[in-house]
Amino acid sequence: MLNRRDMLLSSGAAAVAVGLAPRAQAAGDPALASLFDQFFQEGLNLRPETATQLGLDKGKNAGLKARLNDGSTAGRAATQAQTADQLRRLEAIDRAKLTGADRLNYDTILYTRKSQADVQRFDFGGSGFGPSAYVVSQLTGAYQSVPDFLDTKHTIATAEDADAYLSRLSAFADQLGADTERMRRDAGLGVVPPDFILDLTLEQLAKTRLPADQALVVTSITRRTAEKGLPDHYGRDAARIYNERVLPALDLQIAEARKQRARAVHDAGVWRFKQGPAFYEAALHSTTTTRYSPDEVHKIGLDQGREISARLDTLLKAQGLTQGSVGERVKHLYADPKQLFPNTDEGKAQAIAYCNSRLEEIKPRLPTVFKRLPPYKFEVRRVPPQTEAGAASAFSQGAALDGSRPGIVYFNLHDSAEWPKFCLSTTIFHEGLPGHQLEGGLALSNTDLPLLRKNTSFSGYGEGWALYAEQLADEIGMYDDDPLGRIGYLKFQLFRANRCVVDTGIHHMRWSREQAIAHFVDSEGEAPGFAAREVERYCTNLGQACSYKLGHTTIVNLRSQAKAALGPRFDLKDFHEAVLNCGRVPLDILDQVGADWIAARKAA
Repeated sequence: MLNRRDMLLSSGAAAVAVGLAPRAQAAGDPALASLFDQFFQEGLNLRPETATQLGLDKGKNAGLKARLNDGSTAGRAATQAQTADQLRRLEAIDRAKLTGADRLNYDTILYTRKSQADVQRFDFGGSGFGPSAYVVSQLTGAYQSVPDFLDTKHTIATAEDADAYLSRLSAFADQLGADTERMRRDAGLGVVPPDFILDLTLEQLAKTRLPADQALVVTSITRRTAEKGLPDHYGRDAARIYNERVLPALDLQIAEARKQRARAVHDAGVWRFKQGPAFYEAALHSTTTTRYSPDEVHKIGLDQGREISARLDTLLKAQGLTQGSVGERVKHLYADPKQLFPNTDEGKAQAIAYCNSRLEEIKPRLPTVFKRLPPYKFEVRRVPPQTEAGAASAFSQGAALDGSRPGIVYFNLHDSAEWPKFCLSTTIFHEGLPGHQLEGGLALSNTDLPLLRKNTSFSGYGEGWALYAEQLADEIGMYDDDPLGRIGYLKFQLFRANRCVVDTGIHHMRWSREQAIAHFVDSEGEAPGFAAREVERYCTNLGQACSYKLGHTTIVNLRSQAKAALGPRFDLKDFHEAVLNCGRVPLDILDQVGADWIAARKAA
C-alpha cells in the first residue's frame, strides 16, 4: 500500500536520477504539453511538500522549501478554485482534435480534475490514503504527517536548508491550528470521528507532544546540522519555536480532541452523517476510479472471497491442516513458533533482513516477464514506533525524483506476531518488486509521459498492479519451494477481497467496528490486532481499501481477454509493456487502453 501525504503524487515513485526538465513529453500537441506544464507547476506552488517529496524544491522552486501546505480555510478554498480553474481550461480544449497519447493524457487529467471536484464539493474532512471524513484522526492531520516529513523528506545540506526547516517548523504550528479550527467547524456539522478513532488519535497526539529535547522535529535538525558542521544554534532555535508555537498548538488540538471524545458515538460508518452516503460514493469512485456501486463492490468481494477460500482449502489440506474452517487453519499457522520472529528489536531486524533477501531472490527472474526494469534503490524500514499504533500495516513511499533519496518500504512491526514469516514475501513483492517500486520507477523513466502524469497516482491502478504483482511472483516460481509462502499469498488475496466486503459493510451496510474485525478474523484467520488497525483505517479513509481487488480484477480480466483474442501471439512481456507504458490511469480508462491494444495486436 502506498503512503499518501497528498495521495502521494509519486505513486510508488522510484528513485531515478533522470534529471527531468519540467516538460518531459517527447512529442505531441505543444499547447497541451504547455498546459500540463502549467498544471504541474501550479500544483507545486499550492502544495510545497510535494515539491520536496519529488526533490524539486530547488532552482526556481527553492522558495517552496520553506513552506508547508496551507491547510487553512483559505488554503482549502484555493485548492478548490485551482481544481475548478484547471477543469475549465481542460474543457475548453476540443478533444476530437487530439489523437494517440495526447488524447490519453487529456482523458486522464480531465478524469482527475472531475474526481477531485466531486470530493471537494463536500465541505468537511481531510485526506490521508484518500478522501477522509475527518481532518484529524489516527491517519490524517498535520500532527502525524509533518514530523516524519521534516525528518525524512526535508534535506539539510546548507544553512539555507536549515533556515527553511525552521520556517517550516513554525508553519507546522499554523497547520496544527488550521486543523483544530476545521475540527471544530466539522463538529458543528455533526462530523465527529467515532470514539475508538479519537482514542487512537489522542494516544498518538500524546506521543507527539514530547519535551523539546525528545521531539522528533527538534532532534532531527539538531542531529543533522551537527553532522553537516553547521552552527549549533539551529537546535536551540528549533526548541524555542517548538516550545513557543508548536506545543501550544498541540495542546489546543488535544483539548479539542478530548472535547469531541466526550460526545463521540461508537458507530463506525459515515452513513450516520447528513451527507455521509453521498460522500462515501464519491470517495469510492475517487479511490477505485470505477463506477461500481457499494452493493456491487460488496458482491465482488464476497464472490472472489469464496473462490480464493476454496484454493486455500486445498493448499492447507496438502500441509496436513484438515480440521476447522479456512480461517481457523490459517490462524493455526499464525501461532506456529517456527513462523514467528521474536517481538524484540533484534527479532524485528531479522524480519526486515528476510524481506531484503526475498527481494534479492526475485530480481533475476524479472527480466523473464518484463522488457524494462528501472534502475533505482530503496530501503525496507520499520514504521516509527511513535506512530505504529495507528499506522497502516505496510506501505511504500516514493523516492525523490532526482534520486537523492531512496524509495522506502515500511513494515508496521508493532507486534511481530502479526507478521509471521509466511506472510512477508507476498507483501514485499507487493510493495517493492515487481509491485509499487517497479511500476513507479517505470512511470518516472517513461520519457513519453508529461511530468504531470508521471506524478499523478490512482489507487485503483497502483494498488491493482501491486496486487497483480503478488500473483505474478507466484507465476514465476517464487513459491515453488515455499508452499507456506503460497498460502500467505492467497491469504492476502482473500484479505483484499474481504476489504471490499468490510469497507462497504462499514459505510454502506452499517456494520460495527467489531463486526468488521470479526469478518477478517473468522474468514481468514487474521490476527485481531492487525484486523483492528485495518478496520480503523477504513473508518477514517473511505473506499481506498476496495481499490486493490478492483484494480487486480481489471488487469487480470484484460490479460484473459488478450490471451483469448490473440491465442499463440499473446506475449506476457508485451502485455505488461502495454499496461505499464500507458502510465498511471484510472481503471475506467485502463479498460479502454486494453481493448485498444488488443484490437491493434489482432490487426497487426
